[in-house]
Amino acid sequence: MAQSKARGFIVIWVSVGVVALLVLALPTVFVAFFGMAPTLVAFIVDRSREKYATLSVAGLNGCGVFPYLLDLWTGSHTINQAISIMTDPFSLIIMYGAAGFGWMMFITVPPVVTSFLGVMAQKKVSSLRAQQRKLIEEWGESVARPPERKTAVAANDRA
Repeated sequence: MAQSKARGFIVIWVSVGVVALLVLALPTVFVAFFGMAPTLVAFIVDRSREKYATLSVAGLNGCGVFPYLLDLWTGSHTINQAISIMTDPFSLIIMYGAAGFGWMMFITVPPVVTSFLGVMAQKKVSSLRAQQRKLIEEWGESVARPPERKTAVAANDRA
């Protein structure tokens, strides 16, 4: 009962906040909603639990939308100015192009990092092999063999 009552209060306060935001900052909400549409699409398309695609698209999409929000905040904060921003093809190219770079980053960076880590691992393996050869030269071939199992011999002696 108390948990459902708390949920009800949360829903009410979130609703009040959304309505206040729409009333007080409708131009900002308009530009942010339509400018960040690629982020919404990435959220829907990204089925992974971590949402890495959404994070990379949202970061760069936000970088593309932010200058236009600044123009809106420092200039006339009207719905006409917001419509003017959203109907300007150049501003749409910047906003959606930045989101496109987010997708490109999500697609290209993991294979590059994987290749880099593979090269680093191969370098480490070759370094360890060289170290192993030095130990064999110094201590003899018996260092390279695994130790004999005495437990199996002891079990056979008991039988």
